[in-house]
Amino acid sequence: MTGPPSAGDGEPAGASEPDYRFTLANERTYLAWIRSALALLAGGAAITQLLPELGPRPLRLALGLGLVCFALVLSAAAYRRWIAVDEAIRAGRPLPRSRLPLLLLAVVGTAIGVTLVLILLGP
Repeated sequence: MTGPPSAGDGEPAGASEPDYRFTLANERTYLAWIRSALALLAGGAAITQLLPELGPRPLRLALGLGLVCFALVLSAAAYRRWIAVDEAIRAGRPLPRSRLPLLLLAVVGTAIGVTLVLILLGP
């Protein structure tokens, strides 16, 4: 005995695609998170390579490498979030909550604080 008839793409014949606007909104949100990760990456690279007068080198490297590492974490978390939201939309479930905005706030707030300290410690 075989399973239910298929529409050809792995979904049951009665399943329908969600409204494309929701899928596109989810994709735009994912791309916004990726832009944030790219901005963190660029900021981290700039701090380590282009601002030698911004405070002591070890603190500058810690801040820059921290931003670069968080950019990697944020891009991976954004992808996982995009998948989870897509699955929820397709299954008709409520969208999952995310801690990404709070995490981004904490990291950017910390980076701002460390940058202020580096500016004050500067020449």
